[in-house]
Amino acid sequence: MTRLLALLALVLTLGALVAAPGALASDARPTLGELEGEVMCPTCKTTLDMSRSPVADSIRRFITGRIDAGDSKSEIKTRLVEEFGQAVLAEPSKRGFNLLAWVLPLVGIVLAAIVLGGLAYKWSRSRGTRGGGPGGAAGDGLDADTERKLDEELARFED
Repeated sequence: MTRLLALLALVLTLGALVAAPGALASDARPTLGELEGEVMCPTCKTTLDMSRSPVADSIRRFITGRIDAGDSKSEIKTRLVEEFGQAVLAEPSKRGFNLLAWVLPLVGIVLAAIVLGGLAYKWSRSRGTRGGGPGGAAGDGLDADTERKLDEELARFED
């Protein structure tokens, strides 16, 4: 069980290390396409890439102007939050109560893996003790009368 948890921690750490350089590079020189999926339209409550409202068009123009001015993705998002509030971001912040939106799915996946692993272990151990397995014989659990009848039928076919 501890090996499983150590392997899971290793996979998550490697995934974070692989994703980090790309995230830093796109923060330095973002594109409108990147930001359209991360910014919400305050009017229709969808991301900018799905919205065709005048407010969304205005936000797109603002983002394009800030990209041309050399702002990073985080600077553009900060200015949008100042103007429209936290709800303009498509993803919740990673602070306070919103942190639960990031942590709970991971906790759920880890708990599900542990439960499934435990059930699979228990199931594999219980199968070994039933009929025909390493821990038991094929006739275990039969009463004497049924076993006698089975022996008679088998003997009849052997002749």
